[in-house]
Amino acid sequence: MTEPLNIGSHDLPITDELAAFMRTGWADTRRTGVTALPIAPWAAKRRAVLAARFPGERLMVPAGTLKVRSNDSDYRFRPHSAYAYLTGAGEPDDVLVIEPSGEAVLYLRPRSPRAEGQEFYRDRRYGEFWAGRRPDLAEAAELYQVECAHIRDLDLDRPARVLRGVDPSVDARVPRGDGDAELETFLSEMRLVKDEWEVGELQSAVDATARGFEDVVRALPHALAHPRGERYLEGVFGLRARLEGNATGYESIVAAGAHACVLHWIRNDGPLAAGDLLLLDAGVESDTLYTADVTRTLPLSGRFTPVQRQAYELVYEAQTAAIATLRPGARFRDFHQAAMRVICAGLLDWGLLKGSVDELMETGLYRRYTLCSSGHMLGLDVHDCARSRAEVYLDGVLEEGHVLTVEPGLYFQPDDLTLPEELRGIGIRIEDDLTVTADGATLMSAALPRHPDEVESWMGALAGGRP
Repeated sequence: MTEPLNIGSHDLPITDELAAFMRTGWADTRRTGVTALPIAPWAAKRRAVLAARFPGERLMVPAGTLKVRSNDSDYRFRPHSAYAYLTGAGEPDDVLVIEPSGEAVLYLRPRSPRAEGQEFYRDRRYGEFWAGRRPDLAEAAELYQVECAHIRDLDLDRPARVLRGVDPSVDARVPRGDGDAELETFLSEMRLVKDEWEVGELQSAVDATARGFEDVVRALPHALAHPRGERYLEGVFGLRARLEGNATGYESIVAAGAHACVLHWIRNDGPLAAGDLLLLDAGVESDTLYTADVTRTLPLSGRFTPVQRQAYELVYEAQTAAIATLRPGARFRDFHQAAMRVICAGLLDWGLLKGSVDELMETGLYRRYTLCSSGHMLGLDVHDCARSRAEVYLDGVLEEGHVLTVEPGLYFQPDDLTLPEELRGIGIRIEDDLTVTADGATLMSAALPRHPDEVESWMGALAGGRP
């Protein structure tokens, strides 16, 4: 059965003569000497772990489908993280199947032959002339080091555990079973501890992110003069992300002034004022889809005012206390608790709240000014391993190989009458990426300064001495 072509509504019909002409006269562009992707041996180990967890069962992990942005324009495709983790492949509509025997087969849409059909020049979604070249089956097998077959040969009528909600066509055809949720949970939890290759990819993403932050600081004079300075800086960082990686790992938060009090501010359409702070939360996603997640709060003038420094130093002290707790065997929630105790002590010293640190930790009144937790796992997703059970993640203990963020913050809303006027509209977050090691944790984002004195010196050096 021939699949219908995705052709435009205004495309002209193809004559028999043109169809015949398009089938001939093409050079042989099959690739030889294709080498395996660096991820291939690591992905094979992961597939073996997955097969061993569900012995004698059929497992299906789809890549996902193209998603429409508007009308006939799709978003740029990114595969589901579990699929990328197990294969290293990145084309839409593919499905990884692990058979009851433990054998893995990657079902994919191979490059369409020039000698048959019209897909390669007419199909706007999948045609090579429209969307670029896909590997053929032989090339794919070499790249991914797994058996590959045509997606049209995938049997969807047999019982299987399926990663649901990724590919509607797979969901519709494969009978739903009670074990699907368990598969999703395991696929999330098996990514909690990063292997050596993953840590290297994350470090590369963090290093590129640090260079992106430097780009932003250098661009501040032009951005300050632009009516949409936030968006100017978003573009500057986005350029670095596309030059050194796949994209940004999430929508960049470029929040000047009171916008920093909106935790997920991604409109990025405001101006920059020289006396304000800029909260920049951004991360480069590597070509292998591992993302960094770093935040710095920067004085747009190059110098913190006394009030800004007072608030910044409290967040800095909270983050420092949190980082000091990271080690194998510590509970995941320990670093947040350590940060919040420092925040509570500071709010008490300032007279914003009354009582004791213990009382505030019990009542949670301090959360009016902090709003959220102080970190999360990091990896292929910016909020990685989110489908894991609480007992092995949020209520679990840290292990060597965990990669996480530590990101306490203070968010003083501009209309909060419990605050003195000089604090209203100040939002501060400091976020770093860390790998848990045998005896502590490695600060992956150490290339970016954290202490306010170091931030000012760093900004001054990048701006050529700009005050």
